[in-house]
Formats: sequence, C-alpha cells, structure tokens
Amino acid sequence: MLKGDSMPRVVKGGLIQATYPGSVEEMLKKHERFIDLAGKKGVQVLCLQEIFNGPYFPAEQDIKWYKLAEPVPGPTTNRMAKAAKKHRMAIAVPVYEEAMDGIYYNTTAVYDADGSYLGKYRKNHIPHVTGFWEKLYFKPGNLGYPVFQTAYGKIAIYTCYDRHFPEGARLLGLHGAEIVFNPSATVAGLSEYLWRLEQPAHAVANQYFLGAINRVGWEEWKSGEFYGSSYFCTPRGEFIGESFDLAGKKIGDAPAPRDKDALVMADIDLDKIREVRNVWQFFRDRRPETYDDMVKQLP
Repeated sequence: MLKGDSMPRVVKGGLIQATYPGSVEEMLKKHERFIDLAGKKGVQVLCLQEIFNGPYFPAEQDIKWYKLAEPVPGPTTNRMAKAAKKHRMAIAVPVYEEAMDGIYYNTTAVYDADGSYLGKYRKNHIPHVTGFWEKLYFKPGNLGYPVFQTAYGKIAIYTCYDRHFPEGARLLGLHGAEIVFNPSATVAGLSEYLWRLEQPAHAVANQYFLGAINRVGWEEWKSGEFYGSSYFCTPRGEFIGESFDLAGKKIGDAPAPRDKDALVMADIDLDKIREVRNVWQFFRDRRPETYDDMVKQLP
C-alpha cells in the first residue's frame, strides 16, 4: 500500500424479498426472522421491499387502505429501529406514511446501526395505470433526493417506479450516494425484462452500487405475479450476491429466485467507485449548461 492509503471499505449489504402471509403482524414477524438471519451473517446495510409490512394494495382502488398508513417515525419503523440497534445494522424501511389527516406518502425511513433515525425519502414518481392505482394512495414526494450517511457508507433510496426516471438516479450520484436501494413491487410481463436492464444502467451511468428488491408471489387481487429476482449490481453493471432461505441455506446466486422468500447478501467494495470513476470520467465530462430542456415541463 502507498503511504496514506486506507484499508479497503468493504460493506456487507442485504436485501429481503418476501411473500405476504396474510396479515401485517405475520409479515413483520417474518421480516424480523430474516433480519435476525442477516445479523448472524454479518449484514451491515439492509433494505426491505416496497411497503414491506403489508400487501400491495394499489392493485385496487379502495380508501379502506388508508388505515394501513402511519406516521414516520412511527410504530413500525420504531420496531425496525430496535432491530437495527440489536444487530448494529443500518436499515432502510419502506412503509405507508400518514403525514397528516388525508395526506399520504410512499416513504422509506432510514435508521443507522445504533438505531438512530437518519431521515426519510418519499417516492417522487407516482404511477397510475391498471393494477398500479397509486395516485389514489400517494402524494408525490417533496423531500428531493436525499443521501444518508450511515456508519458504513452513504446510501439513498429510489423507489419502484422511480427507476424509470434517470434524472433522479443521476442526482443521487451527484449527491454522493455509494449504494442506492430500489425497493419495489413489480409484476411479471414487460417489467421483468426491464428489471435486469434499468437498475444496472443507473449503476453504470452514475457509478455507484445498486440493490434492487422485489416482492414475491401472488396476492389476493391476482393482478400479476411478483417475481422476486432481487440483486445487487456493481458500478460496472455486474450482478453480485448470494441468496439464502430462512434456515440460512444458500438457494442461489443473484438475481435471487423469482418464487422464493430470500435474504440476498453481497460484499460491496466501496473503493470500486473511485476505481471506476477514474476510468470512466462521466461526472467530469457532464455538460449541465446544455441540459436546460431537462428541467422544462414540455408539452
């Protein structure tokens, strides 16, 4: 090593993909078991799937689901904060947030390894198409594109439908993100083909690591199968990671199985970011003075 060089910064990242067992409490207990497994295996930074503690209710339009919303921080995120502290693990917790009466967001709370609350990201891009009636449930995010300094590195969240928009993905890179998590609820069809393209493309274009998490299985609406396939990818777009079941048995590499609950783990060498950026000088060669039309609301 050259004088002044530091030791490599290798972080063990984790993702949890899971089927919905039929109740919020059962889902919470399932995730707590997976978090305990992650802790035993040394995971340091973990992200859960989109609105992890409930079903994917935007498959229908019914205001009864407003009852699932809660404050952030609130009961569910506080429960996950205790798990973060227990395992010395930074955890990103996607839930349904009630900001005030009648105002709801698709939100991810971020907790550090000591259980302290670092802040939250609110999903910025809200779809409204058949089977994804999200504008009934979520107001567009108003917190920008924050990056959170955890004990293990700088992480950021870019939720589900956000991944179709390269502008926010670039801003997270410019804001210093080292690992971007994309907690999702997406079903088989065209989405499954794009699943292996878009997130690695963001990782390459912005030269950070990315963790993509999807739900698993069929839920009561039968509107589509959630196909799992969670993974980490590198700033060069390479898939990395291994998948484990609740018993701790390896069940595959990344992407994870499309039909099984799984903990996905990967060793993330954050020094690779500098290495890649020293080869591909994308940030140096940007021309923001030529991008004015990007921030205009064109017809």
